[in-house]
Amino acid sequence: MAGPTIRVLIVDDHRIVREGLTTIVQREPDIEVVGSAASGEEAVAAFARDRPDIVLMDLQLPGMSGVEAIREIRRLDRNAHVVVLTMYGGDEDIYRALEVGATTYLLKDSLSDDLVRMVREVHAGGRPMPPDVKARLDDRATRPTLTQREVGVLERVLEGKRNKEIAAALSISEETVEVHMKNIFTKLGVHDRTAAVYVALRRGILHVG
Repeated sequence: MAGPTIRVLIVDDHRIVREGLTTIVQREPDIEVVGSAASGEEAVAAFARDRPDIVLMDLQLPGMSGVEAIREIRRLDRNAHVVVLTMYGGDEDIYRALEVGATTYLLKDSLSDDLVRMVREVHAGGRPMPPDVKARLDDRATRPTLTQREVGVLERVLEGKRNKEIAAALSISEETVEVHMKNIFTKLGVHDRTAAVYVALRRGILHVG
């Protein structure tokens, strides 16, 4: 007996990925793709227009980020189901997406069978979480988090700024920057600026570009 069709919106800035996901999803008799979007802004507009059951959302998008798009979609419909499908595997990426309302989080190296199963489970009201994603979240919960100001300082370090330039950019003293840097090193478990940036990029605290 045929069940209800699951209507899916695919959001990714790469056309080949959108087409590949469409091919995977449309092979299933109970799932159909009702639209696709290449940016966060397009995703929000498409959701408002088509009201899909499931949104497959990349995080790395031009303009409005995937996290911002999830937030806007959830403002339109607090019951919206968003499945993140991304290359971003950092614990901060996962945390931020779930914090703004994503239902679950998949990495793009997941098997197509896993994706289809997740879509069906989420549509049925579940909140499935891959074991590797849950492990990264659990690990994050044991670590101290950076404050917004500390992230701002680290962003300037990524840009190649020295303490004096960071102080000028943030309208704080050099001494305050030094205090922030010491706190950042302690929280990230590192001893220098290069290592701090590396860890922050790996965990998704910072992104390049």
